Amino acid sequence: MKKFSIYALLLVSTACMSFGENPYGDDVRRLSVQLVYPEGHGDRLREGVAVTLTDRNSSNVYTALTDASGAVEFRVTTGRYRLAVSDKPDPSLIFNGTVEQVDLIAGDAALDLVLGFSWAGSVVIKEVYAAGCPMDDNKPGYYVYDKYIVLHNNSGTTQYLDGLCLCTVAPYNSKASSNPWTSLDASGNIVFRDYAAVPDAIWQFPGGGEDFALEPGADAVIAYWGVDHTQTYSQSVDLNREEYFVLYDQLLYPGTGIWPTPAPGDRIRREQWLRVLKKTGRSGQNGANTYVISELSPAVILFRAPADFDLEGYLADDLQSTILSGSIVYSKVPWEWIVDGVEVSDNTGATNHKRLRPDIDAGSVGYSGVHQGHTIHRRLDEEATEEYGFEVYMDTNNSSNDFYERATQSLRES
Repeated sequence: MKKFSIYALLLVSTACMSFGENPYGDDVRRLSVQLVYPEGHGDRLREGVAVTLTDRNSSNVYTALTDASGAVEFRVTTGRYRLAVSDKPDPSLIFNGTVEQVDLIAGDAALDLVLGFSWAGSVVIKEVYAAGCPMDDNKPGYYVYDKYIVLHNNSGTTQYLDGLCLCTVAPYNSKASSNPWTSLDASGNIVFRDYAAVPDAIWQFPGGGEDFALEPGADAVIAYWGVDHTQTYSQSVDLNREEYFVLYDQLLYPGTGIWPTPAPGDRIRREQWLRVLKKTGRSGQNGANTYVISELSPAVILFRAPADFDLEGYLADDLQSTILSGSIVYSKVPWEWIVDGVEVSDNTGATNHKRLRPDIDAGSVGYSGVHQGHTIHRRLDEEATEEYGFEVYMDTNNSSNDFYERATQSLRES
């Protein structure tokens, strides 16, 4: 998902419009939406693009298709809504736009939604397993140290993992009391800072440039603790495999108070340990001894700095690359560096904070199966898979469309 443009822009105006017969009286509002494509892409205006409107209170979703001029109209009950568009007119181009707050309480409204442009991804996040599984019947409780992430080459050319970076975006959880990294504009829409705030650590794949090839349709598994967890918990997964990568740093994450300890299993090759490129959190007695990820609602990103950019030099300069919020230090990752991202929202309640900018992820995938062995998994694009002859997954830069909550870990089948 190489990003080409930065923001999805919004122009909002309010209009009073008359209806014909209205069976709901004053409780129905009219919303008129005109899609506006980026400069140079005006020819994408066409009939049949899906526009969704979500009631922010009830979560009811309404969908309308554009006419030939790229316009749609909704008639819905009074309330506050979220508007979203994800248009992928061909395998390489994606146009996304969102309006987080559409107020249809005061009256009818009309708005122009200017879409942001991004490229479809080559290496994408295929699966996130972070919430753990049940223990066996004779061991009540749950087990959460078998986390993993799967990457996938969604393109038709060989990609290289060398130098690719992995981290999460703050806040850790979607239901944090607040999100200090965003604000609201006068229209009530989310304004993001120029960077993603990264807590604790940034991990980087090893290699000199072409050491770790990922062929078209191939996967790469990143284990948090690279051991065979099924030896103790039968509903878990075996992460001690020669082809897997692992997050392991004995110096910065020396924790040994859990079983299994973070040390990788005997089958994972030393050259496939990801390294900590930057750590802002403390280690030791008063800090984090193990690297953690939100169990219920992580926002995971992959990024790669420009080829001629001194990434290590940038991260070594705390004045330039870090920001303090409260007592916690965060690394700053420019949005333009991000290759792919998926935002998971806690599906056990109503209030979630958006953490990824719309051109990275215009939506979020809801998750509710904590400690049940469930994962967040990308949907297979069956038509593209048949056309290209290898597994191709949905990639609209909108996880609401691209992902689903899967009932079992995919690695239990392999």
